[in-house]
Amino acid sequence: MKYKNKIMKIVAAAAMLMTIAGASFSADKYRVGVSVPSADHGWTAGLLWWANKATDELSKKHDDVEFFVVAASSGSKQVGDVEDLMIKGIDALVILPHNPATLQKVIEEAFNSGIYTVVVDRELGTSAQNLYIAGDNAGLGRVGAEWLAEEMNGKGNIVVIEGLQIPINKQRVDAFNEVMANHSNIKVLDSQPGDWSTQKALAVMENFLQKHPKIDAVWCQDDDMLKGVMQAIKESGRTDIKTVLGGAGSKDIIKMVMDGDDVVRSTVTYSPSMVADGIVFAVAGAKGELVGSLYHAPSRVILEAELVTPENAKDFYFPDAAF
Repeated sequence: MKYKNKIMKIVAAAAMLMTIAGASFSADKYRVGVSVPSADHGWTAGLLWWANKATDELSKKHDDVEFFVVAASSGSKQVGDVEDLMIKGIDALVILPHNPATLQKVIEEAFNSGIYTVVVDRELGTSAQNLYIAGDNAGLGRVGAEWLAEEMNGKGNIVVIEGLQIPINKQRVDAFNEVMANHSNIKVLDSQPGDWSTQKALAVMENFLQKHPKIDAVWCQDDDMLKGVMQAIKESGRTDIKTVLGGAGSKDIIKMVMDGDDVVRSTVTYSPSMVADGIVFAVAGAKGELVGSLYHAPSRVILEAELVTPENAKDFYFPDAAF
């Protein structure tokens, strides 16, 4: 899926679903609650930006829908936010859980009470939703590894900076390692967590540079971490590292790809715009429009991990976005 003109596409998708369903609108407003983590790094800042952008645009199209967007700095705060949204009488909930284990019970309460529930990105331990929507985590690792192996001509030394030690990180790393296992002349020298943090990745990369005299490429699976990696390389004066690959598709890194950066020549999508898709489905679900012929509950939507290159980068570039 290309993300150019994303908001217009999701609004059109919502209109199409309503036409398919042949809905008759109630005079009362439908209430849709959107709960996301606070913007503690670039990707979650982008998530909140897309949530607000989507609800603003959808409000213009649907005067029978009221939206509530809330951001929480912790799992316990998010539990309270969801409880408050339920008190407001929401008909649908879109939520990216701060921590799935912490949010499991309250999401179950919402789902079991008849609220149309969309879980985004971080999957619950026990299914309690009508729809789960996420990027392709294994695909992000696989696509990145395949591109790197080709760029490295099948040989050389690579270091890996992982994300937070949660299931989606393992999915990415496992898929990456499966591809690299097919390239006996590529050696993974080291793999350490950077927690999707620019500063943590900077510190990890500084350690790698001191520890390993010859590094050909870096995979850090996240564009926020890539910034820390590039800073460490620049400050070290090292010239052996020819390729650095992140992921998620931040506007800053896509711009580097567009501008022909020598080291950062690609990224792989895992766009926070997925929350906008979730909101579209939630609106239709609240109105009873996503029914058996379209989706069976619980249902899953996994968005493709796409390789961004200089040839297609403009299709993924949103200069006004937060990420």
